[in-house]
Amino acid sequence: MRDLHKPGRSEVFATRGMCATSHPLAAKVAIDTLERGGNAMDAAIAGAVLLGICEPQMTGLGGDCFVLFSRAGENRIHALNGSGRAPAAAQAEPLRDKGLSSVPLNGPDAVTVPGAVDAFCHLAETEGRLGLGAILEPAIHYADAGVPVAPRVAFDWKTGAATLQGAARDHYLINGQIPTIGQIFCAPGQAEVLRRIASQGRDAFYSGDIAEDMIQALSALGGVHTAEDFHRTRCTETQPMRGAYKGVDLVEHPPNGQGATAILLLNILKQFDLASMDPFGAERVHIEAEATKLAYDARNRFIADPDHVARAERFLDMDVAVRLAALIDPKCAMPAAAPLTEAVHKDTVYITVVDRDLMAVSLIYSIFHGFGSGIASEKYGILLQNRGAGFTLQPGHPNELAGCKRPMHTIIPGMLTENDRVTMPFGVMGGAYQPTGHARFVSNLRDFGLELQESINAPRAFFDGNILKLERGYSEEVVKQLSEIGHNIEIPETPLGGAQAIRIRKDGVLEGASDPRKDGCALGY
Repeated sequence: MRDLHKPGRSEVFATRGMCATSHPLAAKVAIDTLERGGNAMDAAIAGAVLLGICEPQMTGLGGDCFVLFSRAGENRIHALNGSGRAPAAAQAEPLRDKGLSSVPLNGPDAVTVPGAVDAFCHLAETEGRLGLGAILEPAIHYADAGVPVAPRVAFDWKTGAATLQGAARDHYLINGQIPTIGQIFCAPGQAEVLRRIASQGRDAFYSGDIAEDMIQALSALGGVHTAEDFHRTRCTETQPMRGAYKGVDLVEHPPNGQGATAILLLNILKQFDLASMDPFGAERVHIEAEATKLAYDARNRFIADPDHVARAERFLDMDVAVRLAALIDPKCAMPAAAPLTEAVHKDTVYITVVDRDLMAVSLIYSIFHGFGSGIASEKYGILLQNRGAGFTLQPGHPNELAGCKRPMHTIIPGMLTENDRVTMPFGVMGGAYQPTGHARFVSNLRDFGLELQESINAPRAFFDGNILKLERGYSEEVVKQLSEIGHNIEIPETPLGGAQAIRIRKDGVLEGASDPRKDGCALGY
């Protein structure tokens, strides 16, 4: 139990329904949807779509989603891939010919076709109760009436506003200025888009003048997107992957998501006695950072569109994990992972809702970088993601940019099971940090016995590029010790990600927790 003398937040307990997400209005809308007779899928979609209005720098209709869910009365976990594809005419060679080594973040080559809207419409029809009209009604209201800008959203808006270009500046600035805390942000163009989706379904978004509005914005900048690229966009049902860790199974999406990386990372960490370490000490941070280097190197080599030779099964192979763990020196940071792992691998906004019937939904929805590509459609203000930056330009790589391919994706919803019973939908936001975030969250719970909210609150570390990022929750002594063994330390201006989780207890009571790094909360009834 937390020290009640100190500032903090407690877990939220309820019996009839629970939502945890990164903005309080979205959490409230999800609970309202449950109270109106909707199920967890209705509530998750309603809250997620609203997050695109509350947190437009993070997500929106021009983005992608991935969803894990279990139906009421079942313990089977289903996976839906709502990520879009590169336009059919996309090619890596013209970018290489320009001397580029990566896909530019803020141009049309980085824009893949939005996949989330198709996924939401599919799930509302196949898994929901209320229908699109009722599900989208709250988001339509707030897009028209406006939403007061929350503190974390204002912080991110200021950080990412330089990305906005052309029509995006008209739609996402207020009189040319970055919105401030408490200022009302409205999105009337998106309200109209949502009204049409509510009445006409997914075709209203992927054809007609809404799709044409997006295509024109991209074509004006040299994009090769066509009406056919939008029309053929479809979500895909997939089979989840799972890995065991100290009494629980971590369930993840298969590629093109990076969830397999979290499973490999936990398999590497299993080779060390983490439970004997200080949970906030240098030894744990070091081992986790070294394991992250190795697991992410595997991710960068192999995770791609599954139609293009992604060797996901290798991420589950314990022998691979043991061989990688043997490369870690407990007393010294390795300079680079790739040369060491060559021999091992040469063959090769979040929202969660649980309803009274214990249907559980884990849904993550994103436009990738802050404000995505920075490109928005002129008429409706749909901000387009830059997920195509997840492709590589390396010739012959399974994740090489090419037409109709899905890129390697960073967003990953998670679920935990115990003895085949679904016990916890959860998610960790934060781009590339997410697999490390999943592994750290599970380790906090299982190695150190931290409570749910405490596991989310706990300070985070992340090896990113050649930098070990440490949140300010670590002591100066820990920073000193890590520097002495070869880590290049940085205290990032922005905290590492955010997280939400709902524990489904054996007695049916729901326990929710939400990250104080974001503006949101857990709500139940």
